[in-house]
Amino acid sequence: MNKFVTVDKRSKKAQKEYYSQRRRTWGDLNPVTRSVPSGKAYNRKKEKRRAGREFSDGFGAGSLMLY
Repeated sequence: MNKFVTVDKRSKKAQKEYYSQRRRTWGDLNPVTRSVPSGKAYNRKKEKRRAGREFSDGFGAGSLMLY
């Protein structure tokens, strides 16, 4: 009959094996908590993207034909 040895008194290898058997998979679920950014908050990246699209053709000069 095997004697019971507490986990903290086992070797590192035995502890690792014990905990790996106890560990379970999350499957498709990601355990990282995510938050939705507030729509009212100022977002610098969003503003840069908007300005980049707005002025990508040189301050609207793409629609004018200058000779």
